[in-house]
Amino acid sequence: MNRKTGAKKLIFLVFFPHFYSMGKLVYNRKSIFFKALKIEIENYFVENGIEKTGNWKLYIKSFILILLALGSYIYLLAFNYSFPFGIVLSGLLGFILAGIGFNIMHDANHGCYSTKKWVNSLMGLTLNALGSNAFIWKQKHNIIHHTYTNVDGLDDDIAKSPIIRQSSTQVWKPVHQLQHIYLWFVYALSSILWIFVTDFMKYGTQKIYTTELKHMNFKEHFIFWLSKVLYVIFYIVIPVIFVGAQKWLIGFLCMHITLGLSLAVVFQLAHVVEETEFAFCSEDDVVIENEWAVHQLKTTANFAPGNFCITWYVGGLNYQIEHHLFPRISHIHYPALSKIVQLKCEEFGIQYNCIPTITAAIASHYNHMRSLGVNPDKKIEISNHI
Repeated sequence: MNRKTGAKKLIFLVFFPHFYSMGKLVYNRKSIFFKALKIEIENYFVENGIEKTGNWKLYIKSFILILLALGSYIYLLAFNYSFPFGIVLSGLLGFILAGIGFNIMHDANHGCYSTKKWVNSLMGLTLNALGSNAFIWKQKHNIIHHTYTNVDGLDDDIAKSPIIRQSSTQVWKPVHQLQHIYLWFVYALSSILWIFVTDFMKYGTQKIYTTELKHMNFKEHFIFWLSKVLYVIFYIVIPVIFVGAQKWLIGFLCMHITLGLSLAVVFQLAHVVEETEFAFCSEDDVVIENEWAVHQLKTTANFAPGNFCITWYVGGLNYQIEHHLFPRISHIHYPALSKIVQLKCEEFGIQYNCIPTITAAIASHYNHMRSLGVNPDKKIEISNHI
């Protein structure tokens, strides 16, 4: 596939995610459920006279999060404080930065933060301010992950093997017997690895797992390198000058531990739990019997929907089902939309995966990862004996 053809195909996927074929995997094109659901969702916005994008609630939240991040950063550099307080504040900064990613970056890079395209582009660059790259993330997340959710062989979000095994179709290694224990350390390092390793791997190979990266023009190359240089300046050089190398290193690691854990855990709870399903795509063509929307429901789970604090902090990503079905609608609408989606699922007899609390969701993820750590050959032996 040449770049021009690939670009056209990617654009088609953005606007028609439920109606596509990318050579390796094809969904059932009879989108009966999704067509009926979209009518209900459209009626909701028309009847209430509201936009699908963010509103004052999102903008106030953005102001609070950005102000807290800047305030924490400046305080850590310019004021005197005890060593324990510095550790706590550094960890809190990472927690706040994750909140910016959940609420501002995520909506903006899905094009639903604002009705204005330039505002979405500008706020989407908050990802670059966190050290990563919006251009690469949009293709990795918006197109690949949302298109091939939980499809082993295509979805980069579950392509962590052999470090951790997230799907039964992935190769088992003896070390996976301990993955339910060490995976939390992997999550704690995930943001550092993302910024300093995987971004450069994707940039260097021009591939996201098994998918070719969309062509980067001069502007995107410039933004990539400028963002990385600015990250080093603001998160490494300036802090070292102000507080010294030792304090910086401890604070930097504390910040990334909370940042990495927050990001990883939230996204794992949405897809890698006992309630969700997985698919596999090898070099051969694969036909999924379900329509795209039904596949999203089977591979996605909501968690702690009644917890206002969690919903506020994670940017509605605990309503992951609504997000996957309608990624171009701002997260502030998800609690209301979830009622519509649930009723439509009941009407069509489709399972709506919802885990009531965050502790139950973490337990489900833990159990899933522990189960996948068991040697599959032993499972077969046990089942044969039974």
